[in-house]
Amino acid sequence: MTDFPFRPQEIHSQAEQDSTIQLTIDYIRKTLEGAEGGHDWWHIFRVWKMAQRIAETEAADPLVVQLGALLHDIADVKFNDGDEKAGPRMAGEFLVSIGVADETIEHVQRIIENISFKGGKEVRQFRSAELDIVQDADRLDALGAIGIARTFNYGGYRNREIYNPGIKPDLHMNKEAYYSSKAPTLNHFYEKLLLLKDRMNTSTGRKMAQHRHDFMLKYLDEFYSEWEGII
Repeated sequence: MTDFPFRPQEIHSQAEQDSTIQLTIDYIRKTLEGAEGGHDWWHIFRVWKMAQRIAETEAADPLVVQLGALLHDIADVKFNDGDEKAGPRMAGEFLVSIGVADETIEHVQRIIENISFKGGKEVRQFRSAELDIVQDADRLDALGAIGIARTFNYGGYRNREIYNPGIKPDLHMNKEAYYSSKAPTLNHFYEKLLLLKDRMNTSTGRKMAQHRHDFMLKYLDEFYSEWEGII
């Protein structure tokens, strides 16, 4: 397991960092133009902003946090035939092209490689405060009102049933089964979303996840009541 201790990138002036971030934003917006609505620029934007908020309470390199958040879904495996190397490769090529330090590039690539849920059975092979922050920010965007909206948007994109009482959630999926699942959208709440609260890394992430988790439980109660015609 590789660890990256907190070492601020002092060789970069604030102006250089700001320029690097803006170039990355421009690249992301162009690359993700026309992407599925749950994994588009606005998802990236929310994760980027949330990561910065969480980073205010953690000891972490702000440049790595921002680049990791901005590039974490540059080539999501769901839209790239399961190619887990596409994201790190694209991010690395881009960051090299704008002159980012090798150590920073490697760290960002490790974040991209280790951020995903992957069915919840995978053991992280890399740890850093920056990954903890970006992963929490990404997971928060899968929770609450926005998480619900993203889940049903993706289900529609994949032409999945909304709900089928005869198809139960699979809580024991490996990575391959998780990525290839065609189960009804509501199953995803039990197979991933409701599990995230207890997998947050930071105190800020845990606090915010609890609120969004509780909202999803209320939503599910309402859903089942309407499904059965109770209310």
